[in-house]
Amino acid sequence: MSPTWTLLWYRLLALCQLTLGRQEAALICFDRMLEIDASSLYALSSRAHLKAQLEDRKGALQDYARLTALPQARAADFFNQGFLQEASGQLEAAEQSFRRAIELNDQLDRAWFGLGLVLIQQSRLDEAITALKRNTQLQPMSPHAWYELARIHVKRQEPEEAAKIIRHLQGFEPKVAAQLARETGINGSPV
Repeated sequence: MSPTWTLLWYRLLALCQLTLGRQEAALICFDRMLEIDASSLYALSSRAHLKAQLEDRKGALQDYARLTALPQARAADFFNQGFLQEASGQLEAAEQSFRRAIELNDQLDRAWFGLGLVLIQQSRLDEAITALKRNTQLQPMSPHAWYELARIHVKRQEPEEAAKIIRHLQGFEPKVAAQLARETGINGSPV
């Protein structure tokens, strides 16, 4: 069988194994695919994702490092790598991964959010605000970046800015607005 057909066969077999809940068997299929084509984006990203699901963070990060070293790596690959790096406490590496994801796709709202979270953890709040505001432009109805922005404003002793965000959230995410008001002691009423 030609390498192309063999790769296709293992890809289908991996999908069947995943459908049956047999993750370890699917990993073997991805391993075989990588023996045939070590630079297979599909096999590397699938194996990395599956390893992350199986809580093999170290193995997943190794696969993402291989994947993102390839010239054809995609923005989503860098985002996924950054997500795992941030979860592992590798903040500088995560920042670089998120920034690379954004370079490849400025519209990737998740990368802007991840970058914002990493910058918050590094106490780089001005930069975090910029990243989170970009996320809110791309995902205006998602409360997560709004929530983090309000927390930054509270930390910076800017209650009026936090109150504006709480009022904004009350219009489409009243539960999140109420939680934020409880946590901050700011009710969002006009000052």
